[in-house]
Amino acid sequence: MAEITASLVKELRDKTGAGMMDCKRALSETQGDLEAAVDWLRKKGLAAAAKKAGRVAAEGLVGVVAEGGKGVAVEVNAETDFVARNDQFQAFVRSVAQLSLAKGGDVEALKDAPYPGTDKTVGEQLTALIATIGENMSLRRAAALSVSQGVVASYVHNATVPGLGKIGVLVALESAGDAGKLAELGKQLAMHVAAANPQYLTVDAVDTSALDRERDVLREQARASGKPENIIDKMVEGRLRKFYEEVVLLEQIYVIDGESRVAKVVEAAAKEIGAPVKLAGFVRYALGEGIEKEQKDFAAEVAAQLGG
Repeated sequence: MAEITASLVKELRDKTGAGMMDCKRALSETQGDLEAAVDWLRKKGLAAAAKKAGRVAAEGLVGVVAEGGKGVAVEVNAETDFVARNDQFQAFVRSVAQLSLAKGGDVEALKDAPYPGTDKTVGEQLTALIATIGENMSLRRAAALSVSQGVVASYVHNATVPGLGKIGVLVALESAGDAGKLAELGKQLAMHVAAANPQYLTVDAVDTSALDRERDVLREQARASGKPENIIDKMVEGRLRKFYEEVVLLEQIYVIDGESRVAKVVEAAAKEIGAPVKLAGFVRYALGEGIEKEQKDFAAEVAAQLGG
């Protein structure tokens, strides 16, 4: 009998989408035989989930929850936009977001957490939902923000229902000032993040390789103009400032007034809030970003179905 290791359980879980405890049980029942364990899971009613595990899930919902000084964002994917309007799916995403508050954005810990009102884990409940709804789904990612003093504000752009939609944002503000005014500022900044899509909080946080790549491109562009090297250096630095305005949150032009830098907006707001304000972090989840979607030939798909 093969040893039932954690890596073997994980491999079976990745292969079938079944819950961790079900995978352990399947491997025990089949003396550690991976393929036999797959069959065992299918025979126990998890075949629907297993068969769909290879299909691209790039739709679904982003969920956000913020309570006082902490907040979380989660993304749960499905294959079609239709599922995002399913009450069961929405309830699952909402519950997962709430559970994630206690898990600090740790996806693996979240998958193994007990799912409310059932004897299943979150991962096992997702597998059951896959079988019920009939689409591949995945709990893709989660992120958490917290401050010891201040607020974490949330915003969902074009919300399907409150707290769920296609773009979810969290903004963390540290301050001892008026909590209500701080929350209002946080909401406006979250709306800005949704619209402007910053990649970094500060200039210092910009990825070195991204900065070097951008500098090389700008230098070659400047050289093409035939200018001397000392002028090229100034041209590059000037264009880098423009680059920062595009990707760094504190350097961006605030979309709500169209003229102030975000850093200046936060600084000015401190006077009204009654204490210094620090923009401590942000999270922006756009549904399906980074997932390579299948490009289907519709005519070929119809022909295949007719031929089948």
